[in-house]
Amino acid sequence: MGAFGVGGPSVDTVLASPQCRPGEHLSGEVRITAADHDVEVQRVTLGLVARVESERTDGEGVGTSEFHRVDVSGGFRLPARENKMIPFRLPVPWETPVTEVYGHHLHGMTIGVRTELAIAKAVDKGDLDMVSVLPTPSQQEVLNAFSQLGFQFKNADVELGRIHGVPQQLPFYQEIEFYPPPEYQGRINEVELTFVADPTGLAVVLEADKRGGMFHSGADAFGRFHVDHDQALHTDWATEISGWLDSTAERHSGGFHTGHDSYGHHDSHGKHGHHEEHGHRSGPGWGGAAAGVAAGVVGGMVAGEVLDEVIEEVFEEDED
Repeated sequence: MGAFGVGGPSVDTVLASPQCRPGEHLSGEVRITAADHDVEVQRVTLGLVARVESERTDGEGVGTSEFHRVDVSGGFRLPARENKMIPFRLPVPWETPVTEVYGHHLHGMTIGVRTELAIAKAVDKGDLDMVSVLPTPSQQEVLNAFSQLGFQFKNADVELGRIHGVPQQLPFYQEIEFYPPPEYQGRINEVELTFVADPTGLAVVLEADKRGGMFHSGADAFGRFHVDHDQALHTDWATEISGWLDSTAERHSGGFHTGHDSYGHHDSHGKHGHHEEHGHRSGPGWGGAAAGVAAGVVGGMVAGEVLDEVIEEVFEEDED
């Protein structure tokens, strides 16, 4: 009976805090409630999962991707009616997507910690805790510049794939989409921002969707900046981004150029192998567009749910 989950142990993961930043740790404890019979536990595993979109021949697909996992316990015997608590510190990869900015959840983003309890060659994915991922200080400086320049947040997602010329550890990247400031509307549809961080520095990748005109077709333009984290804190991002945006908006042909500056460098490869170019308000509309996650899900704990069911519920509310 126990092999079929009848009278078996249950698992609940309690986070010390549901908030973290890329490069930090999530800490807490896994609480296992005993079964009514002795159980041989093979391992207890925590995994970070994300909602990920992928391009398919029949359109875009949406699914879940586990991008980091750690065994927090090896095998042990759990006697009947004897509970167990396992403390843990789960590293959060530097490339983990951001889900919260200025205290608002980014519409379209879902990150969670999944707990797996392996017993008798069966894996029980019985606990999922949603996590809010805040920007690193270096990422926050870039986001502050977007706010200062008057960008309006549109949406965010995580896409399966890799960015040309940017080393990645994870098989996906995040895009934070903005409507351009008023002075660029009519020439640029939207601007997408991507961060790829590691312990030493930060890549900031920009993509502008340019509007087409009567004599010119629309095209995407790319910008890429590489800085270390300390340089990012002292860079005038508003000037750098506005300079890149000015040159992008004014260019109606396929001409692009490369360049270098004092704080980092950017090169001539676009996001997916195309060419690219170089180049304070309270927040760029984060609150109005940040809805889409049920109260009590983000920042809380959802116990006893299967991952796909919880993610599906969050996705449906995002779409609404």
